[in-house]
Amino acid sequence: MQINAIQFNSTHLINVHLQEKRQNAMKYLTLMLKASWMAIAAATLLGLLSGGLSARLIAMVNQVIQQPSHSIGFIPFFVLICLTLAIGVASQFILIGLSQDAIYQLRLSLSRNILHSPLQHLERLGNHRLLASLTDDVRVLSHTVSVVPNLCVDIATIGGCLIYLAWLSSHLLALLVLVMLVVIWGIQATMRKAQGLFVIAREEEDRLFHHFQSITAGTKELKLNRDRQNDFFTQHLAHTAHTMRQKNKHAMKIFAVADGLGQFSLFTILGITLFIAPKLLNTPMPLLSTYALTITYLTMPFQNLLHRLPDLLRGKVALQKIDHMQLTLTHHQEITANSPRNSVQACHVELRQVTYHYQPEGEEHGFTLGPISLSLEPGQITYLIGGNGSGKSTLAKLITGLYTPQAGQILLSRTPITEQNQDWYRQHVSAIFSDFYLFDRCLGLHHPDLDRTINKYLRQLQLSHKVQVRDGVLSTTRLSQGQRKRLALLTTYLEDRPIYVFDEWAADQEPAFRELFYTDLLGRLKQQGKTVVVITHDDRYFYLADQLIKLEYGKASVVEHELTAENQPIAPKQRG
Repeated sequence: MQINAIQFNSTHLINVHLQEKRQNAMKYLTLMLKASWMAIAAATLLGLLSGGLSARLIAMVNQVIQQPSHSIGFIPFFVLICLTLAIGVASQFILIGLSQDAIYQLRLSLSRNILHSPLQHLERLGNHRLLASLTDDVRVLSHTVSVVPNLCVDIATIGGCLIYLAWLSSHLLALLVLVMLVVIWGIQATMRKAQGLFVIAREEEDRLFHHFQSITAGTKELKLNRDRQNDFFTQHLAHTAHTMRQKNKHAMKIFAVADGLGQFSLFTILGITLFIAPKLLNTPMPLLSTYALTITYLTMPFQNLLHRLPDLLRGKVALQKIDHMQLTLTHHQEITANSPRNSVQACHVELRQVTYHYQPEGEEHGFTLGPISLSLEPGQITYLIGGNGSGKSTLAKLITGLYTPQAGQILLSRTPITEQNQDWYRQHVSAIFSDFYLFDRCLGLHHPDLDRTINKYLRQLQLSHKVQVRDGVLSTTRLSQGQRKRLALLTTYLEDRPIYVFDEWAADQEPAFRELFYTDLLGRLKQQGKTVVVITHDDRYFYLADQLIKLEYGKASVVEHELTAENQPIAPKQRG
């Protein structure tokens, strides 16, 4: 009977319920998607119809038990069961489609917001938080939404039976509802505590993702020092995992108590119906038997509802985390141009009193770069030199438009760069950073003869014996760091942008390729009229620079250098 129970899949009813309880993601996802209200209305109507059919099924059962001689027969009963099942399945199909569409849109929306958020904001959030939301939060929410159709079955069954009980005797129902309200109040109190524990456990999960990143990125360092490995494992990873486990265990124990309380309440209501109601309300025995049968029928959907409460609360916590991430990312979202407009071929980049302050999380004193005034000309090679932590990479991110100056101004061929055209400005730049990422396919490139062009560069960079290409897809990227940088260089050549920025590109190269990079590859870009910026420590090649900028503690100065007869630099003279 329960399998064929009515499926009151009313999304509207669910939204109202979840607005009060705030334990379900469906309302938010529906609003976020701006889902088809026609589909929601159809689910609502089917749910109302199934609720009525559910009550009718119970009435027919009671009629057969109390008056067997007036039975309407098996065929009408069987037809009603089939109709109930068909309506329930149709309603589930609608809600399943809405829920899966919601998860799909949520993943795309969160990913799109990450792509459109400023780099400095993403760096402050941390990769571990972003990964936790994209993976675990979305997974938990997917599971939560997947139980919504079955949850609707239980809610519809309970609602339809309560309507039927009210039709039988409103006074008896009022007594039972009073008892149920007391029970619901007790369960609600336990739910609030469990939700707080789930919130703490979710915060620990962010830390656990951070530790997982440390394992994958720092495996070599952990293996080389056993004491470091033991401290990391026991004091950080194991401690965080232990805290997360304890909070989840405590929360689940609370749910076990709530489940027991719910079952106890049902039997208490049944006892009140059988032993107390006849004395208080002078209720006839046939009515009591009908009430008892209906309450017994309600036991299974009520227990299912209690069993799904942990999933609903976890989904709520995941939704809050995603919602916070969505609001945060949307608040910081960049203005993205649909396509580059009025692309400049020969780019003159000018920095006027540019300042950027970096405040690491948890540190009292940050780092300030600038104010810096700098001119980068087409057909000019500029070297950025200086010690570690002097601000070279930060300046490179400002030049490429990945960072926004907090003071001062950047101009591209006399056009001021603002939030309105920063994305347009970035489309003029191609860069390879020290922490670059290498895609296994040439994305965004639509050359007419792409594979042949790539093969030509692979031969020039001596990678053709390692990497093959087919339809723009590279056969492998599992190469040495120097070879990976050469593949990244190939991509920048294919992009053919007017501005090039290289952050320590030659640091992992063999001497022959280092020589080739400074004396040949950069020279070709210069001859093509490109604006080239190179971060380097290779002082033996400083003489090849048209402009040498030295950074110290966030301050920039131009270094003047002269060439000896052997084309080697003599002692440089520095001026502010």
